[in-house]
Formats: sequence, C-alpha cells, structure tokens
Amino acid sequence: MDVTYYVALPFVMADDGVAPGEAVECLSANAAVMRAEALSRKPGCTGAVAFSRTGDPSSGDFGDAKLIRKFGEVPDDLSAL
Repeated sequence: MDVTYYVALPFVMADDGVAPGEAVECLSANAAVMRAEALSRKPGCTGAVAFSRTGDPSSGDFGDAKLIRKFGEVPDDLSAL
C-alpha cells in the first residue's frame, strides 16, 4: 500500500556551501509548506523546501521527491532528496 509523506527540509550554511538540515515530517502538503516557510526564517538557515514522497514503507520502494514549494536559498539540484 502506497503512503505519501510530506516533509519540510531546512538548508543551513556549511563549510562547502549549503547543506540540508534536519527534515521534519508533516501531516499534509499545507503543513509542510507552512513549516518550511517558518524554518527558512530561522537564524542560520538559508532557506527550506516542502516536498512529498510516495511509496510503500513495507518494501522501502519510494518514488522521486516532488517539490511543493521552496523558500530562500536552496540548492538547484534537489535530486538527492
């Protein structure tokens, strides 16, 4: 059975540029967008993204992350999410 997870992921300054921070799982797409916007304003954060992933937790088979919205400065290549 497929399940969709909604995630807010902040990005922080690192020695080699911008790095992902600690992801926060959210209950809905709207909640992920609101959390990502709040995270993007925190000190030390350059920006944040809200994204979703759909897949089967029992098999671990998940599709690519789907970007919902981004705030601030985040990497152009989000394929590693």
